[in-house]
Amino acid sequence: MRLFAPIDESSEGQGEVLALPGYFLFPGDGEVFDIVGEWPEVQESGARVLTWRSSEGVLVLSCEAVTRSVRVRWSSVEGNLLLDIYREGATRLAFTSTPAAVGARIDFSVGGCAGVMEIDISPRFSVQDRLLFQ
Repeated sequence: MRLFAPIDESSEGQGEVLALPGYFLFPGDGEVFDIVGEWPEVQESGARVLTWRSSEGVLVLSCEAVTRSVRVRWSSVEGNLLLDIYREGATRLAFTSTPAAVGARIDFSVGGCAGVMEIDISPRFSVQDRLLFQ
């Protein structure tokens, strides 16, 4: 896990990550591969990009630690853009994998708002995004 956040060693030795504004916690490339079976493509800017293809189209997830930004683009098989979300203020990116499904969760905190984006990668693409006033 790439830690861009301080660690709280006082939590009974558990090393809990503090979710403080201004920090972005996300998994390392090897951990991403272990969970979702894909290696992130590293851009010149340092952004990590993951691309999935299915009968539903193409889903692209990119994140950049320096700007704490995340972008999700979903295009149809024909190449028509169905969804394009760009958000700054990411605080945590985590991937999940079970025998039945693979997904991602991104937490956000910016200004007076906080939210979460949940992405189902398989068995079907799905994106849910919520950003609410705190």
